[in-house]
Amino acid sequence: MSFNSKIKTIEWVNNSSRMIDQTLLPKEFKTVDITTAEGMYKAIKDMIVRGAPAIGIAGAHGVALAAIELSKTETDKENFLNKLSLKAEYIKSSRPTAVNLMWAIDKQVKLAKETQGSIDDITNALIENGIKLENEDIEINKKMGDYGAQVVPKGATILTHCNAGALATVGYGTALGVIRSAFAKDPSIKVFADETRPRQQGARLTTWELTRDGIPTTLITDGMCSYFMSKGMIDLVVVGADRIAANGDTANKIGTYTVAIAAKYHNVPFYIAAPLSTIDTSIKSGKEIPIEERNHEEVTHINGDWICAKDVNIINPGFDVTPNELITGIITEKGILKPDFKESIKNAFN
Repeated sequence: MSFNSKIKTIEWVNNSSRMIDQTLLPKEFKTVDITTAEGMYKAIKDMIVRGAPAIGIAGAHGVALAAIELSKTETDKENFLNKLSLKAEYIKSSRPTAVNLMWAIDKQVKLAKETQGSIDDITNALIENGIKLENEDIEINKKMGDYGAQVVPKGATILTHCNAGALATVGYGTALGVIRSAFAKDPSIKVFADETRPRQQGARLTTWELTRDGIPTTLITDGMCSYFMSKGMIDLVVVGADRIAANGDTANKIGTYTVAIAAKYHNVPFYIAAPLSTIDTSIKSGKEIPIEERNHEEVTHINGDWICAKDVNIINPGFDVTPNELITGIITEKGILKPDFKESIKNAFN
């Protein structure tokens, strides 16, 4: 039985959002129950839950939790909806780059405003929709995995950056979903995983997931990809995404742009794997994608210990943007989108 059939990264249980605490992996596996909107904001901000699709579901759950809280004190429906919208905007502010968060929360707020009936009826509708989005996520990932597996050569070594696996979604994964589907058809496939500084999601999370599934995985540091590409040891790159602009420019974990440049130089195909909910058609290019500045201690410390001079300047953007001309294709639940991305993205939503 595979890792993903055993657990879910996030799920609605007994009027709470139960999630794996990813800050503890791989040393400790633990789940936490989030019961308030404030708790959900903190869980997303502190990356207890992370990955664009997963925090989208967390946002949907957060709105449902806010509704449960408000239903205990509010009797006027208009006041309830106004306060719910404020709490929704608060949860959105926890991670500004990943558009799935905004997408899911906006869906919940729209549903709340359109639902007829009492405050309890609205609250129940939000809970049901949060569970629906949660279940749909796994099916979407499996569809992406099947499409993506079609472009993986037999016996390929695939490089991935950050963690776009089951832990970044409800289950199965986006980029790692492609790897899982490909491996199911061809067990000779191997993976190189970038460590992904400064939070080491590749080292901590991707290696944990893939080795549990029995997929041969080699951990490399972020600066090594060009070396292995030059040796012909990497056949394909597949990464996830946090936001994709209407022209295909893609924001993903910091360091992705560097991998894409190296892949282009060495003629290695570079694919993005992301659901359509990650595509933000309201923005024309990657220049409009907000880039989150993370806590400087992520760079200055490892395991709580200083690793640099204490008076050095620090800049810590959490993401970078890969221009569309470096991207071979975008793997979605509707198939693989190819250049011209403006047209293929437009057609995917029709």
